[in-house]
Amino acid sequence: MTAKELGTIIQKTRKAQGMTQPQLAMACGTGIRFIVDLEAGKETCQLGKALLVAQMLGLNIEVAGQQ
Repeated sequence: MTAKELGTIIQKTRKAQGMTQPQLAMACGTGIRFIVDLEAGKETCQLGKALLVAQMLGLNIEVAGQQ
């Protein structure tokens, strides 16, 4: 998955839940700019915050691969 793909999923999920970017930012304790950048697929967004946003939206992220 790319940063752009994750951003698109987050944006679609947020919109499907009827949330605005400012509402999501407030719920997650992040700035609006972070949500804008995350949804735009900015690759330098902080992973921890991105995972928090995904969790707040009820998204599950799975990592598959060889151990």
